[in-house]
Amino acid sequence: THMAIAAHQDDIELFAYHGIAECFGRKDKWFTGVVVTDGAGSPRSGIYSSYTDADMMEIRKEEQRKAAVIGDYAAMIQLRYPSSKVKGADKAVADDIYAILEAAAPEIVYLHNPADKHDTHVATMLRAIEALRRLPDEKKPSKVYGGEVWRSLDWVNDDEKVVLSSSAYPNISAALVSVFDSQISGGKRYDLACAGRRLANATYYASHSTDQDTALSYGIDLTPLILDCSLDIKAYINAFIQRFADDVKKRLEKLV
Repeated sequence: THMAIAAHQDDIELFAYHGIAECFGRKDKWFTGVVVTDGAGSPRSGIYSSYTDADMMEIRKEEQRKAAVIGDYAAMIQLRYPSSKVKGADKAVADDIYAILEAAAPEIVYLHNPADKHDTHVATMLRAIEALRRLPDEKKPSKVYGGEVWRSLDWVNDDEKVVLSSSAYPNISAALVSVFDSQISGGKRYDLACAGRRLANATYYASHSTDQDTALSYGIDLTPLILDCSLDIKAYINAFIQRFADDVKKRLEKLV
């Protein structure tokens, strides 16, 4: 019922926790993760500093499998493409994603957002959108969301934010990110950063009311891009940016 398609091992746990929590322990909802790349190019230090790319591929594969067990995923698929093939728009990447989507027919899909600043994240999103657009109408998901990793979405105007509660099962949420030791001990404190972003989103979401959640994730609604294949993705995300700029300008003009 819920599927996340991500570039790297650990991305799913960062941007699609809402879907994981929605399905956790349920008999009527199922979460599947799809990781597209092999994870070979990740930074490393400490005990991992001498690891080769091949070593990192194996350890990250196993870490992702551990996360799937902790999060009670229905399935965990790792395609293990080199990032160069994803960024180079290799047809096989979109074909594999299409085959997964066609077989599973998820109701909700989580992707990277088009404003992410990581090239491989954006390329993975583009390959997924390409595959989603090819689905017959009856198999297209009801919702497609673009989530936060390498750039937050707090700049999106409030009336356009997809606000996804990430408060449920805080122990599972923490464990899911923490299992990726090759990234955390390897030099990136994603465990602290992820919790901090979600707490900040919950606290700063509404200035004139008390917090309703302890953790929130933000998304952009990408559903129109799969329902109308003529929509240009660049123009679609640029419109969000322009509306944000307009909002800032109007507030300043009102108060100066």
